Amino acid sequence: MATVLSVSGSPSATSRTARLLRHLDRRLTAQGHEVIPLDVRTIPAGALLGANFGHPAIVEATELFARADGVVIGTPVYKAAYSGLLKSLLDLLPQYGLAGKTVLPLATGGTTAHVLAIDYALRPVLSSMGAAHIVQGWFTLDKDIAVGDDGTLTVAPGPAEALAQVVDQFSEALGSRPAAVPAAAGRAA
Repeated sequence: MATVLSVSGSPSATSRTARLLRHLDRRLTAQGHEVIPLDVRTIPAGALLGANFGHPAIVEATELFARADGVVIGTPVYKAAYSGLLKSLLDLLPQYGLAGKTVLPLATGGTTAHVLAIDYALRPVLSSMGAAHIVQGWFTLDKDIAVGDDGTLTVAPGPAEALAQVVDQFSEALGSRPAAVPAAAGRAA
């Protein structure tokens, strides 16, 4: 089916956001998609903060975005916005790095006061990068994500059901996405 890039914008190695994404990746894989995980925290900080476009890790990340049919973007919410780590990566991608892509924005946070971060902070950036279709995103409270001693993830029943629905809608949108138009097409000569 489709190739999905699953991007975690969390700086934490024990991130609930990243664990939630990997949990949802399994659902997408079971639906027949190829899922490629990308934890932005594994990209060298010097390359991100120094805007080193030629650094091999930045080049590789850019190629992963280009190769993907769809992108799942997950971020913890800090100060009513997506993570600075995620912003650092998005700033280094080409202006229309999401052109022709279907995108699913997801966020986690400690309070419902941050629920609109997807629509007011993240969605405009994804749109400005040319995303063909940004499906309905979802915000999950940290308290609804539990990690067991063995590393297993459990999501509270209500949020789990909602997440399953948004992931399924994303998967359906991938199946009906329009063919990508080359970046040069549609521009006046």
